[in-house]
Amino acid sequence: MTKSIWINLPVNNINKSKDFFSVLGFTLNTQYGVRDDSASFLIGDSNFVLMLFEKSLYEGFAGTSVDDNRSGSEVLFSIDAESPEEVDDLAKKVIAAGGTIYGEPGYSQGWMYGCGFMDLDGQRWSILYMDMSKMPLG
Repeated sequence: MTKSIWINLPVNNINKSKDFFSVLGFTLNTQYGVRDDSASFLIGDSNFVLMLFEKSLYEGFAGTSVDDNRSGSEVLFSIDAESPEEVDDLAKKVIAAGGTIYGEPGYSQGWMYGCGFMDLDGQRWSILYMDMSKMPLG
């Protein structure tokens, strides 16, 4: 039976990507990805695993080439936040670490507050606070 799920992402520069995700507060996982061409991070309380691989290494085990992520997106990774202020803080960290905001922080539907960003390699992420007391039922 499945025990866990990991995100595996190709990156162009492992050191820059390690710095980027460290600035965001992801926890470096030295159990995996301790090579010069990979890194591993734990995300959140459930210790969700994010694996980063230099592009050529990723292409080798994925059995395919990597498209330019900046021209499109097949996946959106979402991170929950505990408050609108935490969303704003993470957005500032993204910019400071060299990422790009593609959706400025703001409210949606009166009960969600979030923003969207791209990491150094163009993968898209969202940061989202949800006020469940205001969530519409049904």
